[in-house]
Amino acid sequence: MLDLARELTRWCQDGKAFAVATVVAVHGSAPRLPGAALAVDEDGTAIGSVSGGCVEAAVYDLCRTALTDGVPRLERFGYSDEDAFAVGLTCGGVIDILVAPVRADAPERPVLAAALATAARGEGAALARVVEGPPALLGRPLYVRPDGTRTGTLGGPAALDRAAARETAALLDLGHTGTVEVTYDATNANNDNGARCGEEHATLLVESSQPPPRMIVFGAVDFAAALVGVGKFLGYHVTVCDARPVFATAGRFPGADEVVVDWPHRYLDSQSLDHRAVLCVLTHDPKFDIPLLTRALRLPVAYVGAMGSRRTHEDRLRRLREAGVGERELDRLRSPIGLDLGARTPEETALSIAAEIVAARRGGTGVPLTGAHTPIHHDVQAA
Repeated sequence: MLDLARELTRWCQDGKAFAVATVVAVHGSAPRLPGAALAVDEDGTAIGSVSGGCVEAAVYDLCRTALTDGVPRLERFGYSDEDAFAVGLTCGGVIDILVAPVRADAPERPVLAAALATAARGEGAALARVVEGPPALLGRPLYVRPDGTRTGTLGGPAALDRAAARETAALLDLGHTGTVEVTYDATNANNDNGARCGEEHATLLVESSQPPPRMIVFGAVDFAAALVGVGKFLGYHVTVCDARPVFATAGRFPGADEVVVDWPHRYLDSQSLDHRAVLCVLTHDPKFDIPLLTRALRLPVAYVGAMGSRRTHEDRLRRLREAGVGERELDRLRSPIGLDLGARTPEETALSIAAEIVAARRGGTGVPLTGAHTPIHHDVQAA
């Protein structure tokens, strides 16, 4: 649901009733991950997707039904030998989908609206909903903030809300979306630790929304201009940094979120980066590269890549070793940057860099899928 935060916030502000179908779990091969959503408003307008087209029509009808009867429901869609193209997932996977109505007068609407508005602003927010447990609790939302405070209730005992808030805050801190099982004392609201007199279990769908990950492109060159566009397309907050003010201008990089004039290593020192950040060094000039990479390779970021020929790469490794960079740190360096696509133009090179970033993020191999025996959706298999 949070992946549609901007649109759903507008619907909330307009007072519209709507229903949201959210992917809860994926088994086998399926096109969308947990958290992907399709929403339908009272006028029949649909936004989003839960399957890339396989079961959209059936889910749309479920949303319309939920708007009419006000009843949340959990449905499973999978491959059907008899009529695969009618409803089943033709890719052979199975998905569980939570369909929840959000009527204009629903008591949980303010909770959802607050979480959606926070996510729409690009701030951290997590939404927990019961997908397996007491039927009366199905779909009830609990909104949890990064500091652990919460709004709303899952509708059960206070012990359930406390247990859910702890697990949800942990997933939000990691930026993960998925299901988690919680155990709580259903008979003694004041007993949240120790012996369990009336122990119950519930499975929650936790959706996490965090500010977009950072992509910092060092070097205000033509390749950087192309990479900015691809980075924005992939959902990154993109910064271009170069020490040369004549090249580092907003006019040359209109798609960038920021254009910074500073020495690359000094700018990097001033930033607080998380494990999702990617750093692309396109300067291929030792006076910029070496102090920058010496720092970058010691940061817990997702990706560090550097542009240059193989001769430049070997010279760079020598200089980095002389600067005290260890072999384990050097193993993290993607250089020459990008996958081998035979790229020539800045746009093709940006595509090869982006492909390597996605492969590193998702655990892909970069080999053609044709004839390969690797899983198509690596993160789903890992989950």
